[in-house]
Amino acid sequence: MITDRNINLLKQKIAEADAIVVGGASGMSASSGFKFYYQRDEVFGMIAGSLEDKYGFHSFFDALYDRRPTRGEHWAMLIRTMKYIYDSYTGDSYSDLAELLKDKNYYVATTNQDAQFYRVFPKEKITPIQGDWRYWQCSRPCHDEVYYNRKNVYDLYENIKDDSLPDDLIPRCKYCGHEMAPWVRSHTFLEGKFYKSEMNRYKEFLRKNMNGKTLFLELGVGMMTPMFIKEPFMNMVYRWPKATYVTINPQHVIIPKEISDKSLGIKDDIAITLKRLLGKSTEGMSIYDKNNIFNPSRVY
Repeated sequence: MITDRNINLLKQKIAEADAIVVGGASGMSASSGFKFYYQRDEVFGMIAGSLEDKYGFHSFFDALYDRRPTRGEHWAMLIRTMKYIYDSYTGDSYSDLAELLKDKNYYVATTNQDAQFYRVFPKEKITPIQGDWRYWQCSRPCHDEVYYNRKNVYDLYENIKDDSLPDDLIPRCKYCGHEMAPWVRSHTFLEGKFYKSEMNRYKEFLRKNMNGKTLFLELGVGMMTPMFIKEPFMNMVYRWPKATYVTINPQHVIIPKEISDKSLGIKDDIAITLKRLLGKSTEGMSIYDKNNIFNPSRVY
């Protein structure tokens, strides 16, 4: 269990920081109960429907990369996932983080694609490094554009029959006729003008604050893609004389010896840690159990 000393130390670092750079990954959403990506729950059961028994997959990512479903079945699961992302509740971890950073000079870089950060933070303070399920792109891609898909998702959802989207309703590119694809990290992920503008805004925030007391707050970042958040955070803390690195993760608290004197590792549940930072009750919340916790690092 996180000690009072670490809670007080982190409070102090947040209070003293000239700027705070948040790196949020899958563990952040998992701490709010969004675990269907990696393990079976009611949400995954809704997304897969009868396809779970038909093909034998038991988590969203297993289903997403399985090549056996038809294109219509694949798209039915995609549409249900996107609709859930639009309709789902806002996770406590996100609301608590927003409360904690209120009136602070901060920026959020995230590998999450579930748009939870957008529920509580202004979009101009967020960069989605691995994309966002709320957008589509051409799967080739034949042109440099992403498309907000809310209306399309709701319309197509009503046309899913027997856990499949009719072939003639599968979204296709208006230019080349190929299927559209979710704008999320893949071998065809579009890093075009929209992506570059998002990254440039993040880089500009870093440039403006590189000489101040910058706190890099890493939340739930695993080891599948450390190159997007974890490694850059560590390298910047190593190079920037006044920077501090804090990682909160019940599984992957890794601190290189080169920055150990500028770092704090908290190997505990993110949701509980944020509530304690705010002085809120954690009564009834599950205590971290290393033997039962799921492992998000297998994906990112």
